[in-house]
Amino acid sequence: MVYFHKVLLNLGIIFISCFLTVDNTEASDNKDQPERGYSKQFKGAVTAEKFMVSTANPIATNAGYKVLLSGGSAIDAVVAIQMVLNVVEPQSSGIGGGAFILYWDAKKRQLYSFDGRETAPTSLNSNYFITRDGRKKSFWDAVQGGGSVGVPGTLRLMEFVHQRYGIVSWSELFKPAIQIAREGFVVSPRLAKSISRAKKRGLDRFPAARAYFFNKDLTPKLANSRLANIPLAETFDLVAKRGANVFYEGSLAHSIVNSVRKTKLNPGHLTLDDLANYQVKERKPVCIPYKEYEVCGMGSPSSGGLTVGQILGILENFDLEKQRSSLKATHLFIEASKLAYADRNLYMADKDFIEVPEMGLIDKVYLLNRAQLITDRGSGKAAAGYPKGSKGLLRSLQQQNERPGTTHYVVVDKYGNSASVTSTIETGFGSRVMVGGFLLNNELTDFSFVPDRNGRLIANRVQGGKRPRSSMAPTVVLKEGKPFLITGSPGGSRIISYVARTILNVLEWGLDPQAAINSGHIVNRNGVTELEEETDAINLKEGLESLGHKVKIRNLNSGLHSILFAQDGTLIGAADPRREGLVMGE
Repeated sequence: MVYFHKVLLNLGIIFISCFLTVDNTEASDNKDQPERGYSKQFKGAVTAEKFMVSTANPIATNAGYKVLLSGGSAIDAVVAIQMVLNVVEPQSSGIGGGAFILYWDAKKRQLYSFDGRETAPTSLNSNYFITRDGRKKSFWDAVQGGGSVGVPGTLRLMEFVHQRYGIVSWSELFKPAIQIAREGFVVSPRLAKSISRAKKRGLDRFPAARAYFFNKDLTPKLANSRLANIPLAETFDLVAKRGANVFYEGSLAHSIVNSVRKTKLNPGHLTLDDLANYQVKERKPVCIPYKEYEVCGMGSPSSGGLTVGQILGILENFDLEKQRSSLKATHLFIEASKLAYADRNLYMADKDFIEVPEMGLIDKVYLLNRAQLITDRGSGKAAAGYPKGSKGLLRSLQQQNERPGTTHYVVVDKYGNSASVTSTIETGFGSRVMVGGFLLNNELTDFSFVPDRNGRLIANRVQGGKRPRSSMAPTVVLKEGKPFLITGSPGGSRIISYVARTILNVLEWGLDPQAAINSGHIVNRNGVTELEEETDAINLKEGLESLGHKVKIRNLNSGLHSILFAQDGTLIGAADPRREGLVMGE
């Protein structure tokens, strides 16, 4: 196959056929790609003609590739990928968490978005994170244990989209994950380092997680060791045969509820009714015109699509095309980011519970007015604006930021369908509560820990049944009414900056998707400007400081995965060198 030659040439990966077995015992030959840190193994873009998949783990990429090779749809590949990621990248996502999917239906020529975000148990109220003495809990005290667990949505989401778009049988798609879980896989350097770090954050305080991720002497599992997950294989076998209902209403539901409510540390309030009543939401994508393109993402409860759209909409008022990597272009990106994050922190939350002025936030006149606030100097902290529809909605700002325990993957099938998927259990290893071989999320900590400030309610306060605000930003860029670029990333609240900058690299400065991802990160969440260490971004530090920006050099760990639809019909794929990703296609 031509594919092999392209991958060997562009990625320099030894014996790529190692990845074409479900077991992947050669995974240990990969270069060390730590949880946080930049790989020196810069990757090149991969091309294909029929279909393509890019994920953060070679074993998961291979699983999706095999589904597509056998004639499966993009959604078939999504299901198989997600289940395999639950086995080999358990710290980032899984059926104990939630996800968002942006899906292009090639036959209908229409873009859809699906919300599988976790929800708060119905019994919770806005003072949930306030202690008896009137103080808010610390983040890490709130994370560990059942008290941080929201109702998982990923599995119900996978079943929902598969019933609409799947070709391969549901049970067949679980086979790769079941086999890997039963027979074991080689622990990657990134997973090993993640386990070691998570020990300092209570991972070994919970019996099931301690038994799985640690040796008998309580030392963390090491890279290159073999790890099998029989309980997860049994869970997947049950779900494969009986569907998602066994998770939300059957025997697994009872196990989940018992595990959450009976943790010795920070027990939770999840009920069987909470699980049984969970629903996937089909939502209208948020799209903003940008030059000849239309940039589309998730709407509320994610702030990702709106905030990425705002950054781009503000910057459209400036001539950026000839300014790549220039100090001026970077200054403009930083200032636009501050303005967008200010609006995000005030207005954005679950629109099923509060009014979100979505159309006002991406209105061209409003964004022009915001752009006119940018000067030649760093502005300090930006204030939120007054978009159309915001009258009477002024609330208190909430700075709660998600932690980067997430994954992103992209798929294009031979039928022209595309999927951009961001999936999470929130913080790495979630709540630390493990049941049935999978970790449960700590998504409730994405809510504001306080319900109000200075007498004003916070939009993202806790409410029973509400979905916490997210920054996940699966994105589909359309050109002439069809996909041009699909992308997204993990990274907590920095996701927005990672995705916006990647889109600019491609749309404004003509970089191929891999070069766009390789570029050093520049992030501002309406505060300090962060430049990614050991990258070209740090060359801008002195210049930015001379403009009045406060700058920090930091380790910025994205996991961007992208596919570009070239004019000649070929697909150009990219995987983030900061993780262990792989692109495969035919």
